[in-house]
Amino acid sequence: MRACAKSILAKEIEMLKLEHIFAGYSDATVLDDCSLTIGEGESAALLGRNGVGKSTLLLTIMGHVRVRRGSIRWHNQDLLKVPLHARARAGLGWVPQEREIFPSLTVEENLSVTALPGQWNLKAVYALFPRLQERRKNFGDELSGGEQQMLAIGRALMLNPKLLLLDEPLEGLAPVLVEELCAAIERMVRHEGQSIILVEQHVEQALLLTHRGIVLERGRVVHEAASTDLLADLSVLEKWVGVRIQPPT
Repeated sequence: MRACAKSILAKEIEMLKLEHIFAGYSDATVLDDCSLTIGEGESAALLGRNGVGKSTLLLTIMGHVRVRRGSIRWHNQDLLKVPLHARARAGLGWVPQEREIFPSLTVEENLSVTALPGQWNLKAVYALFPRLQERRKNFGDELSGGEQQMLAIGRALMLNPKLLLLDEPLEGLAPVLVEELCAAIERMVRHEGQSIILVEQHVEQALLLTHRGIVLERGRVVHEAASTDLLADLSVLEKWVGVRIQPPT
């Protein structure tokens, strides 16, 4: 697996833009003057230590966290005026850590229940995740954790999102399933042109799957660089993320 090349489109067509966002829960501020931009065709790894606001940022984009100040623009429209339930139809897909599949529906029913027209249909999802085709008649609660994660991603893709938000999709999975999921995400990004924001504690894998790394610290962006540059300068990752990884060979 190798780092994705930077998309030319990502530099030209602005898709999502957060400016000076302050957001949080009750009286607690988690995102503190957070700004970032995602371009069309771009994929970004959202990196940082535990508790710096990565998952909160995704939840804020999806409308689950109250924004106190700042703006979020989606294709140059005010996203804060779009109701929570309408954001998926606006082109935002989300795979939460909890997966939230329907346990009493079959795999195929899970995939079809909220599907919207587009390139991602049953055939495309089954090609991405052959395990799901094999288990298509099984109920959601009959799947392994890795298979449930594949189903959660496949179901989000069936909405044909312009931008897919993935919150720690590799967490707690066996190495063989991590490898399968990484291959599927790489295919989505490199061959299908799917834009993603990936929150992931597996830093090296996250950077290998994305165009750009965005580092959060105390609720704001403190560093951005091409994923290839971050992999080449590991001191930045050691400083802000607190991890040590082997230089690429």
